[in-house]
Amino acid sequence: MDAISAKKLASSPVLNEEDTQALIRRLRAGETDVQDRLLAGHLRLVYSIVARFLNSGHEPEDLFQIGSIGLLKAIKKFDVSYNVKFSTYAVPLIIGEIRRFLRDDGLIKVSRSIKETAVKVRRATDLLRRQLDREPRISEVAEHLELSEEDVVEALEALRTPASLEEKVFQDDGNPVYLVDRVKQEDSGEEGLVEGLALRQIMKTLSLREQHIITARYFENKTQTQVAEELGVSQVQISRLEKSILTRLREMLL
Repeated sequence: MDAISAKKLASSPVLNEEDTQALIRRLRAGETDVQDRLLAGHLRLVYSIVARFLNSGHEPEDLFQIGSIGLLKAIKKFDVSYNVKFSTYAVPLIIGEIRRFLRDDGLIKVSRSIKETAVKVRRATDLLRRQLDREPRISEVAEHLELSEEDVVEALEALRTPASLEEKVFQDDGNPVYLVDRVKQEDSGEEGLVEGLALRQIMKTLSLREQHIITARYFENKTQTQVAEELGVSQVQISRLEKSILTRLREMLL
């Protein structure tokens, strides 16, 4: 990653946790000049995260700058009363900022011509629906617009709203099961490393009991009843605890 200011990283002192929290207290007290020291002291954290996005097709320097924005947000939002390490808090924000950039920069680009075709397809669909008193077939829409069926399908698929991973798909033992819970991920390479980094950092903020619940439920595939028996509590208590823990984890990751 030579494109990422090697000089900047080489000249940046690495701040330990004690110094970081001391500087954040001073920043909150109004000493705005310490913000630059906080940024410089954690550039290596940004570097380590950006390294995992090098196969995204973007310039390393651009990703580094975006990651630094996430670091700055973490500095501005972090509260020493959180009782967690600054890096634990900052990692999800840096990752989130980079992902937002990759998403908004158009990983899925739709050409203007396809957008225009999609508008025509929707209008033709509405017209034919009224005329036929039923949903028109793709072939009928294509014939009406003098397009191929492939063009019609491409236009509609290109503008389809992606399903959210937070979308609830059904209930399980009274608890909502989200799409992300059902997705079977293959070896995710660099992306998996980033996910693992964020998860490991956030898991450290949980109590040993909470870590046991999440590990048993999502890594050992145990049921709530099995976990309840292990901890000597009711299934209802495990259900409530799990929901509370997942809510906290989701908030930190997002």
